[in-house]
Amino acid sequence: MNECPLIENHGLIGDLQTAALVTTDGTIDWFCCPRFDSPSVFGALLDWDKGGHFTVRPAGTTFATKQLYFPHTAILVTRFMTESGTGEVVDFMPVTGAVATNRHRLVRMLRCVRGNMTFEGDIAPRFDYGRAPHELRITEHGALFSSEGLELAVHAVREPEDERLLNLLSGDRDLHFTLPLRAGQQRGVVLESSPDGPPHEIRVAEFQQLYEETIHFWRSWLAQSRYSGRWREAVERSAVTLKLMTYAPSGALVAAPTAGLPEQLGGERNWDYRFTWIRDASFSVYALLGLGFKEEAAAFISWLRDRVREEAGGNTGPLNIMYRVDGSSDLVEETLDHWAGYEGSAPVRIGNGAANQMQLDIYGEALDSIYFAHQHGIQLDIKGWSALHTLLDWLVDHWDQPGEGLWETRGGRKDFTYGRVMSWVAFDRASRLSLASGRPAARGRWATERDRIYEQVLTQGWDPKREAFVQHYGSDVLDSSLLRMPTVGFITPDDPMWTSTLDAMDHELVSDSLVYRYNPEASPDGLRGSEGTFSLCTFMYVDALARAGRTDQARLVLEKMLTYANHLGLYSEEIDLTGRQLGNFPQAFTHLALIDAAITLDATLNRAREGGR
Repeated sequence: MNECPLIENHGLIGDLQTAALVTTDGTIDWFCCPRFDSPSVFGALLDWDKGGHFTVRPAGTTFATKQLYFPHTAILVTRFMTESGTGEVVDFMPVTGAVATNRHRLVRMLRCVRGNMTFEGDIAPRFDYGRAPHELRITEHGALFSSEGLELAVHAVREPEDERLLNLLSGDRDLHFTLPLRAGQQRGVVLESSPDGPPHEIRVAEFQQLYEETIHFWRSWLAQSRYSGRWREAVERSAVTLKLMTYAPSGALVAAPTAGLPEQLGGERNWDYRFTWIRDASFSVYALLGLGFKEEAAAFISWLRDRVREEAGGNTGPLNIMYRVDGSSDLVEETLDHWAGYEGSAPVRIGNGAANQMQLDIYGEALDSIYFAHQHGIQLDIKGWSALHTLLDWLVDHWDQPGEGLWETRGGRKDFTYGRVMSWVAFDRASRLSLASGRPAARGRWATERDRIYEQVLTQGWDPKREAFVQHYGSDVLDSSLLRMPTVGFITPDDPMWTSTLDAMDHELVSDSLVYRYNPEASPDGLRGSEGTFSLCTFMYVDALARAGRTDQARLVLEKMLTYANHLGLYSEEIDLTGRQLGNFPQAFTHLALIDAAITLDATLNRAREGGR
């Protein structure tokens, strides 16, 4: 195999500290260890020859595949069908818990469910993005890959009477194995990082116990969801996906578990998303609390509180726009020039040069989530409030300046309307939070700045010729980020200024229900090439339509959008004109927006139904 699989032809597994992608033909082609943002061990997704992979497939025959999640879990089942038999690879990672560890296990359960099947596999790690050498040693009970700073043990799953049913064969750097099975038999391998001992055999009963414990974890967790609406399957799969992308030791949510997947095939828009954006993670508080997951929301608020206390944003303010999952901010961007990139899309970037951009909207998103959490019983302590007060003092003096904006453009700073709206939100929510909690605050000063922003947006962010709010002051370009204006309460959803803005977006940014962020040709963003429609924006559009009372249109857009999910209900960042998924995968922001849109539209439809009785 040397062709890039479609981005959407993957499933996601993980243990709440890292994650792996598995293709529909049973190949693990992306796995970073020991954390989401660690160097890759398997990176064939971005370069088959140099990236590393872990393949499993039926030996010496043609086959068809199907893939599904075991219901209500993050356990992935890839089914192989041949003329002689049907087999399954069951992939999962036992959950590691809330204490950071270098020990992680990839479990690959191989079983034959009909007839006979011989599996074959190749384990070919390439440490440190394929830059670090390694050694392979075969032992009596498995194998050990060793590289500087990281070891991977291969534990064979066998029974005493198997007579080496799992045959391990060594190449120069890679491990090949074969496994003949008949109907009813189950064996497999466990790949363990930083093992606490040599490779060892695992009995089938122990193997099965890991499987059942993982089922129990995911089903118990998902049972906390309060959502029982019309789109339950899509919402619950999104919730599980978001949980998989949450780093349990800190509560931080990564934007995606991948790096370098292109927004345009062959283009340069190939970013590293394995970090926590203040904006994206703040939105998660709404989705998580909306579904009833209070513990996860509280964990993120705790992480955010720590970032506010640090005031480590440097010249761009007290907050950075993104951090590593542990809260550190060393996100220096570099390129992996030895990798070809997904379908030749280069450069492959790791780290993120946008980390130190000026994006003033993050303060509104942070305050909005903190206030919403407060309404649900998650409160700031005294030190947290003091740090928040200091943050607002900074914003008072700095909100009225250009920035790079929500979309992290690299074409120069501008006075983005969305940034102003979210600065308004910051002062509004801070004032409300002070009143609700009885905390001392400069509410008069905050109210003055809030009102100044409001008047400025109405005069400079509004284009009377277009009858629409625009991307940045002095332009006539539309921007779908402004779909959030009624959501945050800056304008009512039935205000004529808003409905005409929504109409303008319908005409210019919407293509058969799919929504573009903006038109790069009309508003150059400093990057070459174009991009697809943004899945996040389409779900935000559903939310805006529902709030505006356009429920039939909102429902049709949502139903159409659900057809663009992959076979497992997962979304990347973008969708191109052919319906193909583009960008990092799966994307947290998209799944957060899906949940919000479903909750909003459900509530709107329910009110309409009750009103018609």
